[in-house]
Amino acid sequence: MNSMDDDLARWVRRYHPAPDNAPRLVCFPYAGGSASFYLPMSTAFSSSADVIALQYPGRQDRRLEPCVTDIGELADRITDRLLQLDEKPTVFFGHSMGAVLAFETAWRLEQKGSGAAPRALITSGRRAPSTHRAESVHRRDDDGIIAELKILDGTDQGVLGNEEILRMALPAIRGDYEAIEKYRCDGQRRVSCPITALTGDADPRTTIDEATAWERHTDGSFRLEVLPGGHFFLTGQQAAVVSLISRELAQRRG
Repeated sequence: MNSMDDDLARWVRRYHPAPDNAPRLVCFPYAGGSASFYLPMSTAFSSSADVIALQYPGRQDRRLEPCVTDIGELADRITDRLLQLDEKPTVFFGHSMGAVLAFETAWRLEQKGSGAAPRALITSGRRAPSTHRAESVHRRDDDGIIAELKILDGTDQGVLGNEEILRMALPAIRGDYEAIEKYRCDGQRRVSCPITALTGDADPRTTIDEATAWERHTDGSFRLEVLPGGHFFLTGQQAAVVSLISRELAQRRG
């Protein structure tokens, strides 16, 4: 493996071989999350899509690398890696912070006129980029960050109860919160691909109106899907989410 291949492998994870001529699904993790969160998604589409899960610096096997605490810089780096892949009909899926990263990466690829740009963007568990809340979780002490994780209810209780694992994960969580809380975007930034916004009906960090505001950011079609659950509704609604992604992949592969 040459140095370019090795660098790409640090960012891009495939858990199953891609079927011939399959469309691609690129998955962007949430703040503090890792590529392995999308292993069930990869399993669900193992026979029908080339599923790629992104691994940001600062977590799991990349935990010794410094976190990228700027959304724009992280999107730049991801864009550079996706440009190295062969071009296929592609759908982006991002949850929470990953939704913003997916949007920013899609915008960059479209600006470059690249065939790697997605044909559809699915955002999950995140308010639109132009909606802003004054949040400062990244400035809290460790206990304050852990309290936020408990509110969102997306962290495995075994991790929350294991201080050693939790202390290892906290730098990445704090770094990602810093990136997303400092992020600003006006309503003029738009992608040409359609956007489908998914949100939980009881998400404490995204209202229905804030999720609907994603419509401002596309020149294509827009659809809002409200599912039962909180911020991590997709873990309890996997069948519904997989079905929706399946439809998008089938529509965009032609």
